[in-house]
Amino acid sequence: MSLFASLKRLVAGAPAPVDLLYDAVVRAARRPGWYVDGGVPDSMDGRFDALVLVLALLMLRLEDETAGNPRHPAAQLSADLADRFLTDMEGNLRQDGIGDQAVPKHMGRMMAALGGRLGAYRDGRGDAAAMADALHRNLYRGAAVPPAATAWVVAEAARLAERLAATDFARLRAGTLNFTD
Repeated sequence: MSLFASLKRLVAGAPAPVDLLYDAVVRAARRPGWYVDGGVPDSMDGRFDALVLVLALLMLRLEDETAGNPRHPAAQLSADLADRFLTDMEGNLRQDGIGDQAVPKHMGRMMAALGGRLGAYRDGRGDAAAMADALHRNLYRGAAVPPAATAWVVAEAARLAERLAATDFARLRAGTLNFTD
């Protein structure tokens, strides 16, 4: 995003596209299906893991857009999303009473979790069994989960990935993303 575009948004009060995308990710991760049908624990960790799953799917879509070119605008948008995620997580930690000295340690763990899950979900794309395995390790953290719940999450992740793949990059770059229509 250019400096001029950032200043224009600041003066106009319009949200930045990265904020719109991140808000769409949060809304998608908060949908009750993850917790009711997918068996994701309705806890701080469960909500974090659902958010990271949806965010990872979007970041993988942007990675595909770059075709390996680190100067592609999609690479910057992905980096901006990671920054927005960390800003959100830092605010949540502070709201939960985590002190200044402990925040960096927690932030490092969260960034490592995002990076690890990006790799796991990248490897699981297009292979339901591999994705189910990645979900058991990362989303469910090894807990016993009914096969129907895992199947629901695998199918939902595939649906979201397909929807992202069908979304034109120009729309993503503008912050236009709706997982539900």
